Amino acid sequence: MNLKELSKQEERLESGHRLCPGCALPMIARQLLHSLHGEPVVVGCATGCLEVSTTIYPYTAWKTPWIHNAFENVAATMSGAETAYRVLQKRGKIPKDKKIKFLAIGGDGGTYDIGLQSLSGTLERGHNLVYVCMDNEAYQNTGIQRSSSTPFAAATNTSPVGKIKKGKEQFKKDLTAVIAGHHIPYVAQASPHNWVDLMKKAEKAFAVEGPAFINTISPCVPGWGYKSDQTQEMARLAVDTCFWPLFEIENDVWKLNYNPGDKKEPIINWCKHQARFRHLLKPENKELLDKFQAHVDERWEWVKKQCGK
Repeated sequence: MNLKELSKQEERLESGHRLCPGCALPMIARQLLHSLHGEPVVVGCATGCLEVSTTIYPYTAWKTPWIHNAFENVAATMSGAETAYRVLQKRGKIPKDKKIKFLAIGGDGGTYDIGLQSLSGTLERGHNLVYVCMDNEAYQNTGIQRSSSTPFAAATNTSPVGKIKKGKEQFKKDLTAVIAGHHIPYVAQASPHNWVDLMKKAEKAFAVEGPAFINTISPCVPGWGYKSDQTQEMARLAVDTCFWPLFEIENDVWKLNYNPGDKKEPIINWCKHQARFRHLLKPENKELLDKFQAHVDERWEWVKKQCGK
């Protein structure tokens, strides 16, 4: 990536939006849009933090054609937009050589949970679009409720910590592996702290013919409970603890993009900075922390095996 050339590109997500200080969502969105290098794109955005904070009527921060969708149907809406584009080309109303990209964006609630059926159908039908999940690990926009993406033992307003229960009792759904089961041309996991890796993956996703999916970790200041200047550090630690491995799957071939090796950090180094995990630092909850660590290690070994490591 040439930083000098990137700096000359027009921003297609303007400043002045109302996302929280330190929010990872606009960082990811800008990286995605810059990876297009000026190519025309239509963006669909499911209801969520990114949508409500960038398009408060009558204002918008987007300098692209943009569609607002309900929580659960951005994949379906963008598959319709992509189909309409192809039909108009066939009818001669859009020139054959006019290439337009289609980008669907959802949070974990609208992707892991209530939008999974819509997304699965879009991938199975083979629409030529890119779906990006910005995973902040809860329904943060509506009050920090747990989703199937919320990590084990994390505290949310619907998985609180008390005398009986100590946060969420289930492990995080492995959505990227679920999407890999659709055997689409391109699937990847990325993190905003490693912008070169994320942008290269976005370039590949937009270049393939057919559907592509990128799952990005998206640290959330109020939902995770950390200082607003630590967003990139929270993303880095998610990767270096192997809670969030960086890999890609091209035509069913898995490739590991980053292996911390001996520098792999224990999960407590990620948890200790976040209020949602502060109960795990207490001696009486060591069993929960050990269980969390064992699960992370198990999934990391599984990912490496898929990648032939």
